Amino acid sequence: MSSTRKPLTRMARLIAPAILGLSLSSPLLAEETPKDLPLEELKSFGEVFERIKRAYVHDVDDKTLLKNAIRGMLSGLDPHSAYLGPEEFSELQESTQGEFGGLGLEVGSENGFIKVITPIDDTPAARAGIKPHDLIIKLDDTPVKGLSLNKAIEMMRGKPDTDIRLTIVRDGVDGPFEVTLTRALIRVTSVKHQLLEDNYGYIRITQFQLHTGEEVEKSLGALYEQTEGKLHGLVLDLRNNPGGVLQAAVEVVDAFITEGLIVYTEGRLSNSELRFTATENNPSQGVPVVILINEGTASASEIVSGALQDHKRAVIMGTQSFGKGSVQTVLPLASDRALKLTTALYYTPSGRSIQAQGVSPDIEVKPARLTPLEDTLQIKEADLEGHLENGQNKKESKKKASNSDLAKQDYQLFEALSLLKGIHILQPDND
Repeated sequence: MSSTRKPLTRMARLIAPAILGLSLSSPLLAEETPKDLPLEELKSFGEVFERIKRAYVHDVDDKTLLKNAIRGMLSGLDPHSAYLGPEEFSELQESTQGEFGGLGLEVGSENGFIKVITPIDDTPAARAGIKPHDLIIKLDDTPVKGLSLNKAIEMMRGKPDTDIRLTIVRDGVDGPFEVTLTRALIRVTSVKHQLLEDNYGYIRITQFQLHTGEEVEKSLGALYEQTEGKLHGLVLDLRNNPGGVLQAAVEVVDAFITEGLIVYTEGRLSNSELRFTATENNPSQGVPVVILINEGTASASEIVSGALQDHKRAVIMGTQSFGKGSVQTVLPLASDRALKLTTALYYTPSGRSIQAQGVSPDIEVKPARLTPLEDTLQIKEADLEGHLENGQNKKESKKKASNSDLAKQDYQLFEALSLLKGIHILQPDND
């Protein structure tokens, strides 16, 4: 027994200061260790550590065991907290800047498997048809059950032009199926804009990066310039947007409102309790807005849709969002390592928590594929011999064809545009 007790005491001394974040010489440690630390659990940890060292089939060094212990400690908290080694920390920094190598998937964990939150636009994953809520159960021949989320992400990333085979389980599909993807250098364009029709604009935000707020302001300016100051309505597309930088989401909301609360956070630490309010800056100029969301709309994109919904500044259309209402803080450690730790929950201006609930659309519109009804044989004025022309037939025909194409390609976007047209018609000062 005596030979067993010595290493246990040594291990308890070694890990106690690490848990409290104190140095061994701290007087506070000596006063609070017996009172605050669960000594039996610390002894159990030490015993497990020593048993692994002695009995595991391969020799394992102390650094590896302690690193795995740290990873396990964080992965047991929630799906978004993680220990980031030097390479993972670097990759996280790259992704917020908008460029990284891999497949273009935003993922989380569920019941030991990898759950797709959303594929990122214009990436190998999106082009291969990967969908939100897909479960990845194998990476090549390696089952993901039992792998940490970080390890799975590490396996999916790699050099461009190399292949990886994903085995996927999808609702509504019988049995698992395989998809082979070719890794690429992922360059994420955060904001895209275009005119849907004369005087109706469209802005797509794929991910919230450091400069997203600035890019949205530029897109609004460009749309107003293209319409000669007569922008009748705007669709803000946040579908399959996995979130990103909190400050960027705040800046996007600020582009559409001129006063009031945008979002606030609450956590145990005083510096995790933040409140963000709007400025008088008004690049949107009060244009009517419809925001499109779906099950892949998460985190920062839910902050935007929830805030503008509370302020009655936009109509939210689509389907229920993902429901990630927590804030992760990256806490740098020594040697280029970091903790990504959930430190707060965020709340919309009305006090709603999005966590595990999501944003409910004001108007639910599910994705649909339209099948036009067969034209019936009907005689119209235009079919009569010698009918009068009004000079607008070609223009109207072209516009109808455009509307029909949009309805077939993206039914939700078609409905959003239709709603904006209705809002404009009812405005007393419309032109």
